Amino acid sequence: MVDKVIALASTAADARHPKIDPRVLEAMRKVPRHEFVPPQLRHAAYRNRPLPIGEGQTISQPYIVALMTDLLQLPPHAKVLEIGTGCGYQTAVLGEIAGEVYSIEIVESLGRAAADTLARLGCTNIKTRIGDGYAGWPEAAPFDAIIVTAAPDHIPPALIAQLKPGGRMVIPVGTLTQELMVVKKKPDGTTVKEDIVPVQFVPFTREPDET
Repeated sequence: MVDKVIALASTAADARHPKIDPRVLEAMRKVPRHEFVPPQLRHAAYRNRPLPIGEGQTISQPYIVALMTDLLQLPPHAKVLEIGTGCGYQTAVLGEIAGEVYSIEIVESLGRAAADTLARLGCTNIKTRIGDGYAGWPEAAPFDAIIVTAAPDHIPPALIAQLKPGGRMVIPVGTLTQELMVVKKKPDGTTVKEDIVPVQFVPFTREPDET
């Protein structure tokens, strides 16, 4: 699987990112992807493709996991916020690189299952919660990096506020069409946005009756 990620990165149309950080590749070698997919799909766990995980959600294509993690450019001992735990695979990859990972999932059944899997695999530097990720995790902020694994139609202001100056957010943004975007927070608190590549993620889900 990792060899396919390396090959795809080197031939990707987006020539700005032809190489994935070796730390990311090593993390993906360590994390057993088959532990995060439904039993009936374990035969396909190491194919470079997304897979359904229930509740209308998916586990991302390994290349996209690698690319998004790489784009965070995590410093040593980074504190990372993930919006959208899903099955927990991306979370576990982050946990292999970062010092602390805080992950929020709005679908309770997925969040509980992911927390159980992460605990069973010994991921002790990861904290999870069930809730609406639009508000972030304010009591744990600020974060060195934020990653969003579902697509909102705009960047949630709370996430920008919870990003450290000098930090980076990786987020897919859009509705019918989506762009994977890097948001860099400057020392003065302003942000710079860069479109990376077109992507297709599940829509960002919010709690009912919120705007």
